[in-house]
Amino acid sequence: MSADLTRTLPDAKEWLRTHLAERRNPFNAIDETAARHAIETLPGTDPVSWAGHWSGIATDYADRATTLQQAGEREAAREAWWQAYQFAFLGRYPSPVHPAKLDAYGLARTCFAHATALDDPAVEHVTVPFRGREGEGDSITFHVARPRGVRRPPVVMMWGGIDVWKEETYARGRILRERGFATLHLDMPGVGQSPVLAGPDAERQWDPVFSWLESSDLDASRCAALGLSFGGYWAMKLAHTHRERLIAAVNWGGGVHLTFQPEWQEKSRNASSYLMDLMAARARIFGGRTFEDYVAACPGLSLLDQGVLDRPSAPLLLVNGIDDRQNSAEDIHLSLRHGDPKTARLFPGGHMGTGPVMPTVADWLTTRLTQGAS
Repeated sequence: MSADLTRTLPDAKEWLRTHLAERRNPFNAIDETAARHAIETLPGTDPVSWAGHWSGIATDYADRATTLQQAGEREAAREAWWQAYQFAFLGRYPSPVHPAKLDAYGLARTCFAHATALDDPAVEHVTVPFRGREGEGDSITFHVARPRGVRRPPVVMMWGGIDVWKEETYARGRILRERGFATLHLDMPGVGQSPVLAGPDAERQWDPVFSWLESSDLDASRCAALGLSFGGYWAMKLAHTHRERLIAAVNWGGGVHLTFQPEWQEKSRNASSYLMDLMAARARIFGGRTFEDYVAACPGLSLLDQGVLDRPSAPLLLVNGIDDRQNSAEDIHLSLRHGDPKTARLFPGGHMGTGPVMPTVADWLTTRLTQGAS
């Protein structure tokens, strides 16, 4: 098998410069000038150097945010907290596979909570009980963001994949909130604060979330699921296993069957969309550490082999980049040959596509969430 991808520090800095210039993951709403300086002063990509560097900048922003908040400068404080979160997220990126990165993740969650508490309306941070198995967590935590001035809005549940978690999907949900929808952000199995590891029946983590929705001020009868990257897999599975709970679901860049086969995993082992820790981050969702751990567990997720793909489903939209080297775009073609009819769109580019992908997804969801609305 081929060796895992490694980059020298100069190569890593060039990768970071390119992603910052193009506003690609892991750079989203970060201050460009501050991020550029951070890249040039990055001392190394080992976990301790990496996490310490980005977390140090995050702490500086957090101190600034505290001072601004005490002075009553709400908007400036919120922006400073947001930047603190962005830099702390980079400290744990792509996954907290080392204690230093785990500390950065804790800092990122704290800064995110401070920033979103200053939103209007403020983001609600919810924790509900989860009846897990031995060794699993006993609760699930998610964030709920409501549109301004809308009574009992429809809701889009959102989650990311292996490296983009619930806090990172919040900004992407803005376009949906502007259209009058609430967004609910949680972590897919195996990452963040999910109580379960990824596995053939890990979709059970959504059961208490659906129960919470039923008693909330949101319109649970108009609920959609939007999964990004690896998380697209879980949106697609829920469309089948929880179809009575969903009015629509979007698999944006997730695998279905071919992605989980050893042949594809070997091909995607050194996907250029990752800077570091690709195999460690992937294996971690199953509780493993190595490429071999990941490859051994992946086939169990196949929706084809589970028989899920041929069942009835909620309306599904499948989107990806036609040249994806991380998850197989051919999984879309395979999906169209099974189960209920689906809507599909392939965009130019690699993983998750380029161009107006999010507006296309938002338009499709808007049509389904507003059909039959009074």
